[in-house]
Amino acid sequence: MDKNEFYKVVNKLILPLFTGSIIEGEEPSSVRDNEIAFGKRNSLLIKPSKSDEYRLILKRGQPFQSFEINLLKSILAEIDKISTLGLNDESYISVLQYNALEKSICSSISDADTANTMFGIISELGKWAMRTYEGHKIAIGIIINLSADISEQGEKLHYTQIIDKEFFALLSDGIDSYIEFDRKGYLLGYTHTSKIKKMPSIAPYEFEMVARYCNEKRIGIVLTKNSDFLIFKNRNLLFAKRAGNWNIYSHEEVIQLLSYRGNYSLKDIRRSVYYTALDTSFAYTGGCIVYLNKDKVEQAIAHIDAHDILDEKYFEIKKRQELENANKLYNLQTLSAVEAVYNVPYYTFLQQQNCIKAECLRKLIMGKPFHELGRKLRQEIVSMDGATVIDNDGTIIAAGAILKIEAGSEGGGRLAAATTLSKYGIAIKISQDGILKAFYPDRKNGKVKALFTVG
Repeated sequence: MDKNEFYKVVNKLILPLFTGSIIEGEEPSSVRDNEIAFGKRNSLLIKPSKSDEYRLILKRGQPFQSFEINLLKSILAEIDKISTLGLNDESYISVLQYNALEKSICSSISDADTANTMFGIISELGKWAMRTYEGHKIAIGIIINLSADISEQGEKLHYTQIIDKEFFALLSDGIDSYIEFDRKGYLLGYTHTSKIKKMPSIAPYEFEMVARYCNEKRIGIVLTKNSDFLIFKNRNLLFAKRAGNWNIYSHEEVIQLLSYRGNYSLKDIRRSVYYTALDTSFAYTGGCIVYLNKDKVEQAIAHIDAHDILDEKYFEIKKRQELENANKLYNLQTLSAVEAVYNVPYYTFLQQQNCIKAECLRKLIMGKPFHELGRKLRQEIVSMDGATVIDNDGTIIAAGAILKIEAGSEGGGRLAAATTLSKYGIAIKISQDGILKAFYPDRKNGKVKALFTVG
């Protein structure tokens, strides 16, 4: 594979798979170097073959994992086979390369028989993704049982005989109900996940039950009504295909990054922040979560409107700031007006200023910290327009807050809010297309940097 072709493959297939990764440049290479190797500071070094005298430097916020390197090796090996065919039709080559990517994803979590079954089922579901049933997009849930093989039994049905039929669209919903097949694609039966016992899992809230069910012996494949694909195994969401691109998820590494610069950061808070970001991502509402450093709370509060503050302690800080700022103006009339607004108890302020949203949220939250709220409520709060801001102990300072953005901020409101408050902790912007981007302040110069990108 020549260099131009390799660049095309990396840009078209590899970078979207490893969301947030970029080509940072090249470095010289020799035959002694592996085709894929870890580089410096969250980077990978890759080249198409041993003989190539260069390696591309791929970099992203979160570290690359050994599992991802093995997947990448499989993808490049499959694509190299295609390049040796000497084909000239770019469109045909593109289809083969994309199939090679999907086949490698399947192979990375199963044996050869199961990978073929997975690949075939995903291909068939891909046809359903472009169809409707009685005018509506449909969702389908499939379980592949890795420990079952009924291929030698006399009476059996293969997925290729039924999955494209109209009736099949009504047999599962991809949330609670699933059709189960053996490792070679023969029909086993029907599974309802409502009675699955609680197990540690990492998946969007809506798919938590199927994630629990899909242990090391089962693979779950879901086609959603948004025409997304989700793949579950080992009680985790491993892959998702969204907006036409496959993405890989390395949850635990990202959760660890949320403790950046803070050994006081509690594990439960970190997990709740990530889980809520993931839930909001798959709700397609967009959102912004800010997790403040312990010593930066007062600076962050300067950007939050008092009408959005949900905690009395932080209202008192905001009150002091407003009165101090008014006093600096040397304008007695202005100072008097500010004092009339703020020199009152917090509860009086809420009522006098008609802070209906804040009063409502306080009733829903009931004084609980962020990580003690139910996942669904957390997701719905974060989905509101504006930012959800929590301190290092999990206290919710504000929700649905429209922030005072610094001059010169670029991008949409949520991105500007995230980059502004990331100077005081970690800010996660969740776009409506589901991508999570986290920002943090650089230790050396205080500038905002990308911490990780997911989805």
